[in-house]
Amino acid sequence: MELRHLRYFVAVAEELHFTRAAKRLHMEQPPLSQQIRALETELGVPLLRRSKRHVALTEAGQRFLVDARRILHEAQQASEDARRAARGELGELRIAFSSSLPFTSLLPQVLRRYRQAHPHVTLNMREMFTIDQLEALQRGQIDIGLIRFRGTEPASDLALRQINQDPLRLVVNAADPLAARDSVAFAELKAYDFIAYPPGTGTSLTLLVRQLCLAAGFEPMVTQEAREPMAQIGFVAAGLGVAILPAPFECVALPGVRYVALSDPGAYLSLGVAVRRDHQSALIAGFLEHLQG
Repeated sequence: MELRHLRYFVAVAEELHFTRAAKRLHMEQPPLSQQIRALETELGVPLLRRSKRHVALTEAGQRFLVDARRILHEAQQASEDARRAARGELGELRIAFSSSLPFTSLLPQVLRRYRQAHPHVTLNMREMFTIDQLEALQRGQIDIGLIRFRGTEPASDLALRQINQDPLRLVVNAADPLAARDSVAFAELKAYDFIAYPPGTGTSLTLLVRQLCLAAGFEPMVTQEAREPMAQIGFVAAGLGVAILPAPFECVALPGVRYVALSDPGAYLSLGVAVRRDHQSALIAGFLEHLQG
């Protein structure tokens, strides 16, 4: 049984007249009659009662008409869905992002624009550290990574493009003299206890802060560790040390905490978008266009 047989039967069932149905289908009446006979033979039941002047549906034909219409509708919907998916208008897009991104205007704006343009695409958003994102991309577990990076090249099978840069901020207790400053150099932090991400967390910030401290002539003394930036800010409020975080986090107005600019030239992190080089997805290409715009 083919879809054309269902279309032939539906036309005859709705017209209840072979000549009108044939005209509707842009075919001759005898071949149409032959196709309906062949369909009944294949099913093993009569679908129509015929007389010289009258065509009517049998009980089996009435039931078959319901299912035939449903199957034709589903086939048409499947064809349209396939075309929409090829255009990037339908499907699921798996996007990972760094923890600071929701505190910027970029991510909400891009998601809002994309959602308006592609309302039928499901967005699966996951917060992940940079290294985890790159590994997930290579394993095919995510489609797009929005990462923080600095001076690192991804694996050869990944493409990385910088979107912008965010300066780093010193997160310091409001009672500390540095809190009243407009800017601070890393060299002035030599005697301070640092609050940082645990080793192996997967963020490029830990390595960058250490490099900046070494360039200023000292090894940072990390006395507290926290995986979550909010916890680090809370530890600063408690007077347990200072933290270094990307500037978007300064919107977290926790009492007892101040954010101070860092004057060292290298005190920034890049924000980039990473994808697999071999991606052929219209979904991914469509999202990247909105990211550029």
